[in-house]
Formats: sequence, C-alpha cells, structure tokens
Amino acid sequence: MDIIQKVKSNQRLNREEALRLYDLDIFTLGELADNIRKNKYGKKSFFNINRHINPTNVCKDICKFCAYSASRKNPNQYTMSHDEILQIAKSAYEKGAKEVHIVSAHNPEVGIEWYMGAFRKIKDEIPNIHIKALTAAEVNFLAESEDLSYDKVIDLMIENGVDSMPGGGAEIFDEEVRDYICKGKVSSDNWLEIHRKWHKRGRMSNATMLFGHIESRANRIDHIIRLRELQDETGGFNAFIPLVYQRDNNFLKVTNFPTAQEILKTYAISRILLDNIPHIKAYWATSTIGLALLAQEFGADDLDGTIEKESIQSAAGANSASGMKMEEFVSLIKNSGFIPVERDSLYNELEVY
Repeated sequence: MDIIQKVKSNQRLNREEALRLYDLDIFTLGELADNIRKNKYGKKSFFNINRHINPTNVCKDICKFCAYSASRKNPNQYTMSHDEILQIAKSAYEKGAKEVHIVSAHNPEVGIEWYMGAFRKIKDEIPNIHIKALTAAEVNFLAESEDLSYDKVIDLMIENGVDSMPGGGAEIFDEEVRDYICKGKVSSDNWLEIHRKWHKRGRMSNATMLFGHIESRANRIDHIIRLRELQDETGGFNAFIPLVYQRDNNFLKVTNFPTAQEILKTYAISRILLDNIPHIKAYWATSTIGLALLAQEFGADDLDGTIEKESIQSAAGANSASGMKMEEFVSLIKNSGFIPVERDSLYNELEVY
C-alpha cells in the first residue's frame, strides 16, 4: 500500500515512510493534512487571550540560535522583580487574558525561589489565571543549579501554582545537531523525561520543534516520532508547535532559509504523523501571521494567541514584540475562511465568533 493510501486509511507511517511525505507535492500533502484537521475540528481555529512574560534575559547558556539571552557583560541584561512580574500579569488579566506564559533565560544569579516566588505571587493575587511556565530546559537548569531531582522541581512548580508546561527547549532532538546549536542545554532524553514526569502527575504540556536551521528533514521526522511515542505512553501533550527558526541577531549563520512551501509541508506532515496529539499550532510569532493563516489549510488548527508582548522571537527578527489586538486576530481568522474559537489553556471552548 502506498503512503497516500495509508494516510487516507488512518494507518501509521514508520520513519522511512514519514520521510517520503516530503517528496509529495504541496497540494497532495496539504489535502491529506486538511482532511485530518476537518475531521477533528471542521473549520474551527483556536486561539487564546494570553500574555507572554519573559522575566529575565540573563543566561548561563549560549545557544547559537538565540538572540534573546544576555551574557553577564551585556549592557542590556535585565531581571524583573516579583512586583514587576505581578503588575504585568494583573494588567493582562484586567484586559481579558486567561493565561500568562512565563519563560525566560537560565539565570544563575537568582535561585529557584525567585522563579517559584513569582508564580506564587501571581496565583495569590489572581487565582483564576492559568500559569503556563518553565520549559523542560528551565526545569533541567534549576535541577542542576540547585542540586535537586526533576521530581522535586516539578513538585515545587505545582505547589507554587504552575498549571501547565510550555513546550520550549526541545529544539531538535538529534544530539549531534543539539551539540552544535545548544550545547549544555537539557538533553533530548531528559527533555522527554521531564514531560513524562509532568504528565504522570496528571498535568498537560505542549511540545515544540525548532526547524529551518541546520537540521535535516530526517532530524525533523525523528523528533516528531519520538513525541508520538511519548504521547502513546502518557497522553499528556495538548499541542505540537513547529517553531520556524528566526535568522536575525544570532550566531547560526544559516543561508538556506526554508521556503514557505517547506514550512507548510512541515505543518502538514506534523498533522499526519501526530495522530495522538490533538492540536497543531501555527505559532504566528515565528511563522508570520500570513503563513500561520495559510497553515490552517495544512493541518494547523490553533494560532496561539494575542500574546500582548513578546521578547524572545522578536529579538531574532519576528514581528511579535507588541502582540496583536483580539479584534484584529478574530477578523483575520474569519477573513481566511475559518471560525475563530477562543479557548482556555486546556482547549475548553470559551466563545465561538
């Protein structure tokens, strides 16, 4: 049976078959992914009203693709106080945000209580807001720097009000590529293990993949299938987010930037392969809003959210620094032929526009 027939009859593809999906023309691939998406969600496109908070850019790691982190000698380094973080969260909540998405650098100068204290302060003052915080890379950093087990850090997160985990820090699981682009960061096995432990506590998380830099198509397929295997085991991933590499202001001198077609193929292949992860998110902050809207026809059913302010992707050239107004977000989705659905962080539908 050829791979198209296998996909149409809902049969899983192995690694070799999955890689051959890239050889299909864009329209065939798009149609296969779109059919899966329509069967799951019809024309619904999900988003949430969220606020990204990046509390510090001081980092012990030097990832070649990162334009956000600041070494100790950088004149533009910053670390927010708990009161500053709380004020941002309060302001966002008053404007309708249901979620704060808190990720930042691996700051060796502040200690675990700075991280946990910020979450606790937000939860004490705004009990109804959903805190999505700490990537697996941050969990690994805190465990190593404080000489704690992953279990202890995860339990502290839950005790201090973290509701779900974002998917960052995954980059590409292939260790050779990892060694080159983010040496010293959490290993791929440990990234998966941290999410496994989080899921075993009945908590949900997201998963990401950074692509479009020096990785191969085979590296992407390997990454996606390893996520599929963990999801078979735990069922704890809400969404998969293929993040498009941003090329400005960093040390990865990538000259072969992926075409829009390659990016859309990757979204489509993600939808086809990840039969057990409910949502595929086209995170507009990395793909551009235009391509994210187009990705809705290539398997993506979620566009992330209004963001309000974002520092990590925009430092590397993305047009996401000021987020997007909700009315604009809703009208863009409508104009692209889809039905905007505001969701909460766990994909419960709040309002259909």
